[in-house]
Amino acid sequence: MAGTDGKMTILAMDTATMVSSVAAATEDRVLAELTAETRFTHSETLVANIEEVLRLADVKREELSAVAVSLGPGSFTGLRIGLAAAKAIAYALSIPLVGVPTLEVLAAAFPSPGAIVAPLIDAQKGNGYFALYCFTENGLVCEKDVCVASPEEIANAIANEESPVTLAGDFARKLMQKGVELPKNASLAPITHIMPHAALVAARAVVRLKNGEGKSPMELEPIYVRRSEAEVLWEKRHKEDKP
Repeated sequence: MAGTDGKMTILAMDTATMVSSVAAATEDRVLAELTAETRFTHSETLVANIEEVLRLADVKREELSAVAVSLGPGSFTGLRIGLAAAKAIAYALSIPLVGVPTLEVLAAAFPSPGAIVAPLIDAQKGNGYFALYCFTENGLVCEKDVCVASPEEIANAIANEESPVTLAGDFARKLMQKGVELPKNASLAPITHIMPHAALVAARAVVRLKNGEGKSPMELEPIYVRRSEAEVLWEKRHKEDKP
């Protein structure tokens, strides 16, 4: 569904990390974005941020063409909150819902030909969610699929790249703060680009919508990569309780 000017208007959100980001955008313009990293939880801020972004963008809910959400990996609770809100809005308005991998969102902030980006999100226990992306003539391409990796494994993978690699995401910042030794071809993204932005979720969603990849709200699931700590503990206790 498109607006009266023929352009799609997308409401996008990213709650995969401690950062809460909401944006309203068309195919060629960011109408409004609210991005914040605070002590408040996503459950406390997301709905209010959505309302504020729509107000700033001067967009009514019924004027939306689609909803886009960052799918993870990332915080299990944050992903569930973002996806629940996105599903509710898309279902209520009967509009498509588009999911975008969070690491792809981070990589999309560096659209330079030949640029290699290593998006990194904290996976807890000293590990990170890690992937490698490259911008080519065909757009953004995933060179290494997302996995859970240790700092040493991440450093080795980056060292094997012949070109400079830009690190983005909260785990990239954590590695630098801890003084982890990284290859000489690795550099940290600037603070304006290191964290996810919902405007980039919207931009990646446009590509998917044009390819007919919008889904119904009931079909979309988050990308967890690994099981939650609660699941691991439950399984452990369940095995211990067996006779």
